[in-house]
Amino acid sequence: MSDVIKSQVQKQFAKNAEKYVTSSGHAKGEDLALLVASSQATPDMNVLDIATGGGHVANALAPLVQRVTALDLTEEMLQVAEQFIQGNGHRNVDFVAGDAEKLPFDDDSYDLVTCRIAAHHFPDVSSFINEALRVIKPGGRLLLIDNVAPERDENDQFYNEVEKCRDESHVRAWRKTEWIHMLEYAGFRTEAMASFQKRFKFEEWCNRAALPEQEREELEESMLSAPSIIRKFFNFEVTEHGKLVSFQGESVYIQAIKPTHI
Repeated sequence: MSDVIKSQVQKQFAKNAEKYVTSSGHAKGEDLALLVASSQATPDMNVLDIATGGGHVANALAPLVQRVTALDLTEEMLQVAEQFIQGNGHRNVDFVAGDAEKLPFDDDSYDLVTCRIAAHHFPDVSSFINEALRVIKPGGRLLLIDNVAPERDENDQFYNEVEKCRDESHVRAWRKTEWIHMLEYAGFRTEAMASFQKRFKFEEWCNRAALPEQEREELEESMLSAPSIIRKFFNFEVTEHGKLVSFQGESVYIQAIKPTHI
């Protein structure tokens, strides 16, 4: 099942790679600025960016550190990320095809590991966390950003269902409490967390996943028929003609350290 999901991820991102470089939600945002500001980047630092996607984190950190390794499962994503980053003049970034759950790197190799807006595609997120812990040097940090599900069961189910309808490579957006539990259970110590409200513009959100028109209409109809308590929670914006313009989700930034005694 895991291999099937990873194949879906590769298929989905291969055909939409360029869109993720230009997507404003990926290219910009308070979360990216916070990650860079919190990175404690130094010129001697060795960084791994897992599931680099369009390469925005690697691009932002490259001028501040010695070396960045940008890893992604999908070759096409790596190609557009390389074009984007090298087009900005950065020559200290290596591009590696690889699996977030089976990192092709030695233990204690990196001062910093980052992963932004990607983990909801991982079939086995615990393996990703354990692998990140393994390759980080003692005292090094993991900086994680991802969309999160609400704590209330009904809202969690709604959000993950609509994400799966939009993009079959979506596995699960985890709750904030689940992230803290998984990270600390693996051996990380959580240092900081910040939450960001995230406005999803329906048309742009569907376009980025190349959702066919009929499926888009069915998804919109399904979302608009949700109970009012859910529509209010997700702060639906609807036109006077009953078309869904946008809804509000949430992402989270988590900073965790690998204790020196591990």
